[in-house]
Amino acid sequence: MEKYKLLVSDPIAEVGLNKLKEFFEVNYKPGLPKDELLNIIQDYVALVVRSETKVTKDVIERAKNLKVIGRAGVGVDNIDVEEATRKGILVINAPEGNTIAACEHTIGLMLAISRKIPQAFSLLRQGKWERKSFIGNELYGKTLGLVGLGRIGSEVAKRAKSFKMRVIAYDPFISPEKAKELDVELYSDLPALLKEADYVSLHLPLTQDTKNLIGKKELEMMKPTAYLINCARGGLVDEDALYEILKEKKIAGAALDVFKNEPINPDNPLLTLDNVVLTPHLGASTQEAQEKVALIVAEEIIRFFKGEMVSHAVNLPIQISPEIMPFAKLGEKLGKLLAQITNANPEELEIQICGDLAQRIETSLASAVVKGFLEPILGEEVNLINAMAMAKDRRLRIVEVRTEEINTYRSSIRLRLKTEKGFIEVSGTVSRNQERILAIQDYHLDLALSQYMLIAFHIDRPGIIGQVGTVLGKNNINIAAMQVGRKEIGKDAVMVLVIDNPVDDKVLRELKNIENIKEVYYVCL
Repeated sequence: MEKYKLLVSDPIAEVGLNKLKEFFEVNYKPGLPKDELLNIIQDYVALVVRSETKVTKDVIERAKNLKVIGRAGVGVDNIDVEEATRKGILVINAPEGNTIAACEHTIGLMLAISRKIPQAFSLLRQGKWERKSFIGNELYGKTLGLVGLGRIGSEVAKRAKSFKMRVIAYDPFISPEKAKELDVELYSDLPALLKEADYVSLHLPLTQDTKNLIGKKELEMMKPTAYLINCARGGLVDEDALYEILKEKKIAGAALDVFKNEPINPDNPLLTLDNVVLTPHLGASTQEAQEKVALIVAEEIIRFFKGEMVSHAVNLPIQISPEIMPFAKLGEKLGKLLAQITNANPEELEIQICGDLAQRIETSLASAVVKGFLEPILGEEVNLINAMAMAKDRRLRIVEVRTEEINTYRSSIRLRLKTEKGFIEVSGTVSRNQERILAIQDYHLDLALSQYMLIAFHIDRPGIIGQVGTVLGKNNINIAAMQVGRKEIGKDAVMVLVIDNPVDDKVLRELKNIENIKEVYYVCL
């Protein structure tokens, strides 16, 4: 029987190639130029890439027979997932393949910076035997502060315990029960952790909320004897602020595997310091990790062509009917919005399918909603297949109900999140192929969802809209649309603004300082 034709356009481990060859006619062309890819992609039913090949819209348009794209790694930034979904092409990745590698590299960097191992070796190669210059620190008895307690953070916690370290963690979306299982003390705010920890290790995705999470203010909260470790994402740390703090010896040192811009610029001032250990993004660079991701993707693609369930699908399942697909996308975006206006530990997420949609829909929308909700928290490791399991792991109860209740629109989705501080609700609909938000809490709205939005809870006072507009205008941020929801004149209200540009922390601080503004959230969909 003739085999399906599969193209591998980036280098992957031989074990993955051999597995694929059992089922496919494999064309292995690492380093394939884009013009050649465009010329031949129509001949293949499956494509396997790593990070070098860019699977852009024009590539997907040429891929007339393509059924699945496999990424032998975690991220999918080099793949136009939206266009693939539109064309009915499944996108698969391997989010768990590098967990142990990244965990062990974190521990390795902790030891390297504590005992000054690279610096000692560098001098030894120069013929200098300077033992007194390299008095280090033990991990034993120290406090490790984990910012993020997901897959990798949890593994680091387990290994730190074997060093007899005390482990504390900050993760607003981890339940106390999960932390107790790991024997980790859960902190409710980041500053408290930074002040307490001897080692601060970052294990969270890069999102609008976590960009430059560790800046000058946060670094100054750390002990002068403390170390910062980052094997997660470069943009989590303000590198300019870190350089100044390290130069002035306000903390003991830092060990970084990731950087804002990669490859790192040879002129990066961090390279001039003697209290740092820097590695070139080696977190997943072990033989075992490379073999795991290659094998995982190979096995997943084979399962797909055998008609079996796959575990690491990134995009929406293609079996969702075209009629329901817009509401699945709406649910995902509402979940993503809800996560970005939540500042307390979530306990239960109720998904209400309302009106005519409740009668028409046969499949569950929970996976799409939960994926949207967890994505700003967990980043690219969450997908439609594992979303429910990850919610369960974080002790987030998911409830899906259907009601024939009809409001302004005949079909809608309402999300109700129970947190340790109370309830948060959002609802929306799809009208004329446009996703719209209909309510936040019990404030009625009717506004198209957009990529960039600001949501401000405030007291309804004259002039407050003008002050918000002035701050945004001063910072060259254009307002495309705006709506205010309120129940009584002069009482609590919510303002939703659709904006054309991203918003940074400086602008958010300015908005929060406006009198009668209670809270402002920047939402990126």
